[in-house]
Amino acid sequence: MSSPHPESSLLDRITRLEDLEAIRKLDAQYCRHLDDGNWDALMDLFTDDGEFDGLSHPRGKEEMRTFFAGLAEGGLTSFWHFITNLEIDLDGDRATVRSFLWQPCVTDGAPAIAAGRYNDRVVKIDGRWLY
Repeated sequence: MSSPHPESSLLDRITRLEDLEAIRKLDAQYCRHLDDGNWDALMDLFTDDGEFDGLSHPRGKEEMRTFFAGLAEGGLTSFWHFITNLEIDLDGDRATVRSFLWQPCVTDGAPAIAAGRYNDRVVKIDGRWLY
């Protein structure tokens, strides 16, 4: 029985692991920047034509910035995003990421819990994974 060429196999495996970790980090940064209200850093995680399909469907960085910054106007004054159970399907420089959201929050002054699912498409551009 022959084994695969060690250098190419090892390089491919390391690249895959690095990509998986970078996508996990992308989700962690999304949560942190959103919770902190750091809109510049949050928008830096998206491609120029990125979009968010959730409570609304803003497209492009300006619409998304307006949407996220306006959440407090709808009564959502504090929130803490937790994303878990990531399933990442890599296909070269593209990936699909499915995950669960658990979000303690304060809405209209009352504590609440929001939950949901994310189904993200990400792309690797110039070595960075972006939504």
